[in-house]
Amino acid sequence: MKTVLITGATSGIGMEFARALASEGYGLILTGRRTERLLALKDELDTDCRIITADLADEAQCRKLLEDVADTEIDVFINNAGFGAVGSFLETDLDKEITMIRVNDVAMHILFKGILQRMHARGGGAILNVASSAGLLPGGPYMAAYYASKSYVVSLTKAVATELREQGSKVYVGCLCPGPVDTEFNRVADVVFSLKGISARQCVAECLAGMKRRKTVIVPTAKMKLAVFFGRFVPDKLMLKITAGQQKKKYSN
Repeated sequence: MKTVLITGATSGIGMEFARALASEGYGLILTGRRTERLLALKDELDTDCRIITADLADEAQCRKLLEDVADTEIDVFINNAGFGAVGSFLETDLDKEITMIRVNDVAMHILFKGILQRMHARGGGAILNVASSAGLLPGGPYMAAYYASKSYVVSLTKAVATELREQGSKVYVGCLCPGPVDTEFNRVADVVFSLKGISARQCVAECLAGMKRRKTVIVPTAKMKLAVFFGRFVPDKLMLKITAGQQKKKYSN
């Protein structure tokens, strides 16, 4: 049985990846901070399922997670853990932003590198880094740190994917860049989306189809693909102004 490691599996996109891949016959290693949610998901799924509780904002726990799975052959890694924050950069909470960067970027980087090195040495595997359509834009006024954190994920993934192709590696690396998705992200970031979101199930289904085609950047839904494509032709100054207007609408009442 092939094995999938999923971070941030306690809700939203991570939980839907667990359900989808369990239905395809994969064994799972699920990680997150909330043990009770992981255990409930394990009880729901009809597959071998290992639970590892970890807070990925803590670098030591990231490295410990790599040690915990060192003896397991990981075939697919869904590098999903992350969260956001909204507000004027002058007013947003610094501690929350630094924690966000630790999860969205530092933990993502540590786990990406550690699992990738093992897969490359073994001669195969697949890694998906979960980013956001925010990471494809020049910046995100009023969600400045979040957009920057997801730009890091996109940039790193695209660069590493190119290196692997040039080196003839059989490891696939891609990143998921969805628009709004209806998950707990809204509550954690303290926002309400100004655009209608898609379900986590639809997001995951389209992502898995893209992974099978070995796409480096996966953008779910035709509407969002068109928005990203035509956005390339909009000057950065105008795009930043448009984005600022959308982010202001996200403030919760």
